[in-house]
Amino acid sequence: MYETSIGKVDDCAQLLEKALQKGDKAGIHYAKDQLLIEARDVLSEWLDAQFGSAVNDHSVFDNLAKTYEREFLSDMARLNVLPADVVTRVSEYIPEIVTYVEKIIKNGYAYKTDDGSVYFDTKAFESNPKHFYAKLVPEAYGDSEALEKNMREGEGELSMTADRLMQKRNPSDFALWKSSKEGEPFWDSPWGKGRPGWHIECSVMSTAICGDQLDIHAGGFDLKFPHHDNEIAQVEAYYDKPQWVNYFIHCGTLRIAGMKMSKSLKNFITIREALQLYTSRQLRFLFLMHNWTDVLDYSTATMDRAMQFEKISNEFFLLVKDLLRKHYKPDSPQGYVKYGTREIQIMDEFSNIKKDIHDALCDSIDTRTVIEKLRDLIGIGNAYINEKEKEGVAPNCLLLRNIAAFMTDLFVMFGVIPKSGELGFPIDREAGVGSEEMLMPYLNALATFREKVRNIAKDNKVISILEECDRLRDDVLPELGVRLEDRTQETVVKLCDRDILLREREQKRAIEAAKREEKERKAAERAEKEALKRIPPQEMFCRGDEAAKYSKWDENGIPTHTADGEEVEAVFVLLTRCCKLLGVNYLCIQLVQI
Repeated sequence: MYETSIGKVDDCAQLLEKALQKGDKAGIHYAKDQLLIEARDVLSEWLDAQFGSAVNDHSVFDNLAKTYEREFLSDMARLNVLPADVVTRVSEYIPEIVTYVEKIIKNGYAYKTDDGSVYFDTKAFESNPKHFYAKLVPEAYGDSEALEKNMREGEGELSMTADRLMQKRNPSDFALWKSSKEGEPFWDSPWGKGRPGWHIECSVMSTAICGDQLDIHAGGFDLKFPHHDNEIAQVEAYYDKPQWVNYFIHCGTLRIAGMKMSKSLKNFITIREALQLYTSRQLRFLFLMHNWTDVLDYSTATMDRAMQFEKISNEFFLLVKDLLRKHYKPDSPQGYVKYGTREIQIMDEFSNIKKDIHDALCDSIDTRTVIEKLRDLIGIGNAYINEKEKEGVAPNCLLLRNIAAFMTDLFVMFGVIPKSGELGFPIDREAGVGSEEMLMPYLNALATFREKVRNIAKDNKVISILEECDRLRDDVLPELGVRLEDRTQETVVKLCDRDILLREREQKRAIEAAKREEKERKAAERAEKEALKRIPPQEMFCRGDEAAKYSKWDENGIPTHTADGEEVEAVFVLLTRCCKLLGVNYLCIQLVQI
């Protein structure tokens, strides 16, 4: 038995080593879990021999919790999630939890068991006219099969063992305080050494900070029962009041390419790993493109959609800012142009979209519709800009500025961008406010000079100068976070995120390389076909791959037997001779064979 366990541990260790060598992160997660599972018995014996069965030093558990707390707070900061107003830790609220449980017992809604545990009495709670157990999922309480399933998922397998069920007065009762076994963390209590149940900690900490009433309680859809229902029961039992929470927001679950995230499926991904592929803004757009009640699917396809929306939004902001720099003078009468028929039409469409967005947000915060409406608004703005460019006149910059400002305010509200007073996405979070205004005059001067040089070079057909102008646009300026776009009448200057520009440049080069390879492949195929045409008829079936198909030929080089020694069909021989006599090329022979 011992040798079998050691063999399994060794196999898992090799699996982990291979995953580490390949850099397979999902494989590493899976292999680590398997190694710990297989090594559990062996390690337990060794730990017991070294330290005994009791672990009295709480720092073992505290350090583990603090490690993951640090990682969580770091991940939230990298996602640009605002810091919490209050952080509560269960280990810091043990006295309050004990007092809370004592009060629930005193009110008649909980009882102590022989092993030193305390259970919530769901039947006593339900029998009180002012209370109702399982408010969120009432069907889970009445259906014994559904109850058992949900209890196993919510409380764990240990809650449904025979000895635990014997201690309970009712199968639906749940632990407020669990007696601790040797080696498990514990705190002293009136009922003996133990630790809080899963649900009581949330009720105690939330009421300690927010009092006896919550307006909105949020959480995952999968926590409705038993966790949230048990939270409600505990608080209402403690205060002996009929209602604690006014509204619940239950968010949809996360899927990875359509499947539940699971280490066993090797599709487990951490926030840090996701941020190596995408920016926090792109991830936030992914969430905004789903309603909070939806099952959110994280996949390459959905992230491509999020990145595409970010791109069209950013391009619109950059284009509007370029037009404002060139044509909008807020301190001059020339900055305020009369609205024509087209501008009034766009203003009406803009007003309708603003109303639609307001209605969508009022309809249970329908962010998915908001994103689609913003996509429509960007399309309207771009179409208007293109129309005016074809007419050779400047668009109404004030109208475009209002559209861009409205989009910016929404993105600030959604946490997509920090509030800075500028239009669109900031160039660099670390950069000071006004950096764009400082740089753009110099960039405009450079763009104007380059445009004049290009025009002169075109007129005089100086190819080398045109190539240098292209190199400045394609190679030099992107390294500095600057994009130049050569348009019909002028050059557009856009100050962008350097990393995005470099990524776009690499993608463009990859596409060009793929096109070049495809072109070379087709040219090679054509050359091969031309070479086949030049083969003398009597040598057609005696060369290369064709020769391997046959074993005998006649005096004219026409095959008579296959490689297996079978005679070639007479029809094929006759047609081959006809083609040869008529001088038909090798390609015709291939068609005949088909």
